[in-house]
Amino acid sequence: MTLTQLRYLIAIADSGLNITLAAERVHATQPGLSKQLKQLEDELGFKLFTRKGKSLDAVTAAGTEVLERARIIHAESANIRALAANLRNEAHGELRIATTHTQARYALPLPIAALHSRYPDVGVHLQPGGDAEILQLLERGQADLAVTSSAGAVPATGFALPAYRWRRVVLVPGDHALAKLIRPLTLADLSAYPLVSYESSLQPESSLRRAFEAQGLPLRLAFTARDADLIRTYVQAGLGVGVLAEMAVTGDDEGLRVLPIEDLLPVCTTWIVLRRNRVLRDYALEFIAQFAPHIDRRDVRRAFDHGVQSAPWPEAPHWRDVVALRAAATTEVKDSAG
Repeated sequence: MTLTQLRYLIAIADSGLNITLAAERVHATQPGLSKQLKQLEDELGFKLFTRKGKSLDAVTAAGTEVLERARIIHAESANIRALAANLRNEAHGELRIATTHTQARYALPLPIAALHSRYPDVGVHLQPGGDAEILQLLERGQADLAVTSSAGAVPATGFALPAYRWRRVVLVPGDHALAKLIRPLTLADLSAYPLVSYESSLQPESSLRRAFEAQGLPLRLAFTARDADLIRTYVQAGLGVGVLAEMAVTGDDEGLRVLPIEDLLPVCTTWIVLRRNRVLRDYALEFIAQFAPHIDRRDVRRAFDHGVQSAPWPEAPHWRDVVALRAAATTEVKDSAG
């Protein structure tokens, strides 16, 4: 039994038992991967997967137990390599971030640019997806950390750090009836129109859906998407009233009006989520420091490595404050350069 065989086993399970996809993920050939799987099954003396013809059909009961142990061994192997790299002060590697399209498009560029300035030999790989999807990527070890948001509890998966808080806003064409109101918007106002929002609004636990249900109002979703730019596009096309994250409003929304809905929906928090019991590379810690500078990196290291958190994390700043601090920092750099 080898670490390579266990890695291949995990790849097969995480690829939906698709040998071709698993081979691509581990940069192996399909025949080579199949051969290693057969050798592992021969050594163990039982099948790890049931077959249907030439295809894998399901994980066997024994295979499930072996897979659980294989994940532990593979994770500890990765921890040893990460620890050794830190001890050698290696400044190269890769950071895999699972995140939503909105975070990738609007919140991550500057922190990643700052990371690249400090660690130019570290490759950053973004894996956009839905909130539940990206946490699954983290759990399966296909991401080093996740950047995700919630309107309530701390993410149940992993070790979560609060990065910043944000609200949602309404986006409408400039001549829309809601843009002409001289009073604050209400949920009743919004319920009168079809809405264009994130696909997470389709879920029963959606805070948008719960807010409407709490007031006994209908929620009509005309269009949903993961990408805020698509939401903007379909608002411009006249499909409905947009409800999206304030980070996605850049001032370049030609012909559109941004309307605040401060207290209609709960405040959301964006979290950095790490896998527990993993050795944190130094450059991952640098990314955290850039994305959530209100959190002392020494506290992060202590809490993550030893499970010791001396006090609650500082309250995450609001997105508007984050933008202001970044603008001030950019101005300071320009002034010093001039």
